[in-house]
Amino acid sequence: MTTVYDGHEASCGTCSTPEVLLFDAGDESSLFVVDGSQLYGIDHATAMDLRARIGANDSAGLDALLRSLGVDRQRRIGDAAPDIPLRSISLAIAQKCNLGCSYCYAEGGSFGRTESTMSLDVAKRAVDRLIRDCSTGERVNIAFLGGEPLTNREVLIAATEFAAALAAAKKVQASFSITTNGTLLTVGDGAFFERHGFAVTVSLDGIGEIHDQLRPFKGGRGSFARIIDRVQPLLLRQDRMQIAARVTVTPQNLRLFETLDRLIQLGFHSVGFSPMLASPTGANQMEPSGLRDMLAQMIECGEAFEAHVLNGRRYPFANMTNALREIHKGTHRPYPCGAGAGYFGVSAEGELFACHRFVGDERGAMGDVTTGIDTDRQHEWLRQRHVHFQEPCNGCWARYLCGGGCHHEVLNRGRPACDYIRGWLEYCLKAYVRLQKARPHLFGLTPANAFSL
Repeated sequence: MTTVYDGHEASCGTCSTPEVLLFDAGDESSLFVVDGSQLYGIDHATAMDLRARIGANDSAGLDALLRSLGVDRQRRIGDAAPDIPLRSISLAIAQKCNLGCSYCYAEGGSFGRTESTMSLDVAKRAVDRLIRDCSTGERVNIAFLGGEPLTNREVLIAATEFAAALAAAKKVQASFSITTNGTLLTVGDGAFFERHGFAVTVSLDGIGEIHDQLRPFKGGRGSFARIIDRVQPLLLRQDRMQIAARVTVTPQNLRLFETLDRLIQLGFHSVGFSPMLASPTGANQMEPSGLRDMLAQMIECGEAFEAHVLNGRRYPFANMTNALREIHKGTHRPYPCGAGAGYFGVSAEGELFACHRFVGDERGAMGDVTTGIDTDRQHEWLRQRHVHFQEPCNGCWARYLCGGGCHHEVLNRGRPACDYIRGWLEYCLKAYVRLQKARPHLFGLTPANAFSL
């Protein structure tokens, strides 16, 4: 990430081409170069010159000006699908659930199949396939999902211990995570998660009745009080274990700042929001008007984050911290995630899928834990899903930050959230410029004991 800041007058507005985004953040004008996610501070005259060439659709003149400014124009992402080794899996150890969330992508936890649980033998085969080809010092991650994974606690524990032992023997670093609805958590689970350094994500869709309307037990009773009762003892003992809250945003729970602030007060290590874009029945999906409201709420949360950070206080708004880290690293990628590349979801029966959301969906089928990855299907998946071959992504300035959007959501519903995604990323870029100028130590530019995200 190249960053240069010079004092100058503010220019007006935001404009873009498929290759650049020009924007103002306070009294700074900045240029974001799409290929390589490069960010440059620019003076007022240069900003006006760039704006004129963008407005005139003068691509040749724009390219010449960028080169004269010393902007790196090297092409970093080609059209070919990358060859990425398997380094992460999620195990659907319980394809069943005790909640009845109306929008559940797993259709009540069973993925549209008969309810089932994963055997330890299948879990071990999956873990062995993940670790067997790793070299000393490499990192792998094993996630436990469902349904509700804690309904198969015995396999969760045994598979974790098997993976930890195998990784230690291979001198591989293994990390563990679990996504749970929180209703079955115990103090013993907390001790186990702490011992193995789990990242624990608890699904919560608001506070009190708001959550209860969206995530009731299958009999209709609310689940919020039960979850908080179960998770509070774990929140008090976070050391190696970290507990995050994940909020699925629907038209019914758009009071995001209230939710964020309350969950942070409860002691969650981080809190993140994700819009419901594709549910099996269409229930509670976000429409364009709701996404506009969500963007305004997300920006309100981001502004609270900025205010806390400027006063030297941690405010663990996960969407913001993740975006700022990616911008600072100069992240640029042709996919939204590792699905079908370095990451696979494993069904209870041992089938391999592009990710946990494709379990049971033939479109994402990729082999099984016994015979291995179907490399022909994998290569075709990666070829088709590359952002260069997605419309309208290949002409969007945000394509290498976004990666084209969640594959499962796009295949099931298209791209209703593009304006939301661009709006959020633009805000985060502006916030990065403001924070980098005001508190540069946030991004590793001062000693390690300084305040950090």
